[in-house]
Amino acid sequence: MPWDACEVWTASYSPQGEVENPVKLAGGPEESAVEPQWGPDGALYFVSDRSGWWNLYRWNGLEVEAVASIAGECAAEPWELGYTSYGFLDQGRIVAAVQEGPRHRLVVIEPDGTVRPVDLPYTSIKPYLAVRGTTVALIGSSPTAAPQVALVDLAGADPRAEVLARPEHAGLDRTRVSTPTELRVRVASGREVLGLVYPPTGSAADWRAPVIVRAHPGPTASCLLRLDWQVQFFTSRGFAVVDVDYLGSTGYGRLFRESLYGRWGLDDVGDCAAVAVHLLSRGRAVPGQVFIRGASAGGYTALHAVAQDGPFAAATAVSAIVDPDRWAQTVPRFQRAHAMRLRGGAGRVRAAAVQRPVLLIHGTADEVAVVEDVRELAGELTSLGMAPEVLLLADVGHYVASSRRAGAALEAELGHYRSVMADAAND
Repeated sequence: MPWDACEVWTASYSPQGEVENPVKLAGGPEESAVEPQWGPDGALYFVSDRSGWWNLYRWNGLEVEAVASIAGECAAEPWELGYTSYGFLDQGRIVAAVQEGPRHRLVVIEPDGTVRPVDLPYTSIKPYLAVRGTTVALIGSSPTAAPQVALVDLAGADPRAEVLARPEHAGLDRTRVSTPTELRVRVASGREVLGLVYPPTGSAADWRAPVIVRAHPGPTASCLLRLDWQVQFFTSRGFAVVDVDYLGSTGYGRLFRESLYGRWGLDDVGDCAAVAVHLLSRGRAVPGQVFIRGASAGGYTALHAVAQDGPFAAATAVSAIVDPDRWAQTVPRFQRAHAMRLRGGAGRVRAAAVQRPVLLIHGTADEVAVVEDVRELAGELTSLGMAPEVLLLADVGHYVASSRRAGAALEAELGHYRSVMADAAND
């Protein structure tokens, strides 16, 4: 995958249009080199994680040199083509979006390599920077603002963001929302796991509530510090929501990202469980009312979390991967190498191991994680007397959250948790 091994080459064209004198500048089996751009100075710039972080480098025609050393990611995990995480300002300056854990910040890199942070109201910045002169256009968001298009003039010492476009739901701007706090939990190996904890909307400082732990997809994605209306759907209904940056997430360097290979379904589950146990021990979560949910790779994590003893009372798996080996055969070609490297951990989700109620939500047109695997798992669970709730969405693909049936999926998930809570109260 491009975040594992990716190369940057340069070559010249002959008058006949043939490539001549190719030279590899960066990349290899243990290095990801991405986002090459020719700079106004004639040098070739690119982002490489050779230091352990995706940082900016340039090739001047003779040698490659570091532009600036930053303990953060100066590029997004390249799931798509066309990302632009940096751009060229006037007077030899460079503007870049840097991810550090769940937070993004904008920085200006001076010609001497000095890194100057830009004070903006955004904590999440998409990798689509566009630069002209002293101005950068960006898509930014925060825990209280959905993604918006803004212009930032970086000519003076006091940059300001001029908002050009806001989300279509402008009427929601005045809606009261739940804002997160960062939680760090130490796990058995000694490392820390970071979570974003959203309390129930309008709750007091000593809140105690049912909790939904969310395992993000990817698993190379990450939990981002930005307004998420799906989170608000649950917090406005009395739930707390916790996003977990489990092992394998982007934003913590190459080693952290790669450490889940061969451990999928094990360490990601352990990290989510550790966060849940911490909230229970602190009296935040209500025993028997802690749930886990995830989409795609996160759905695989959620299913394995209830296939063992642990703190979770139920799981919701959306567009879930069920069998890593079979997924490696059916997944689109771009993701096949990713599937191969993730295998070797917990393996297939086995119905006989599932110990808690499960809701399976899946699109019938899913070409990434085929619906047949979910149908098979549902049949096996039913035969064992643990019939899951199943919501199959006709003609919906892999990305349920952005489909026309997203509302129905959220309502089904809410009903699932409430049903489990009601059953527990009646026992």
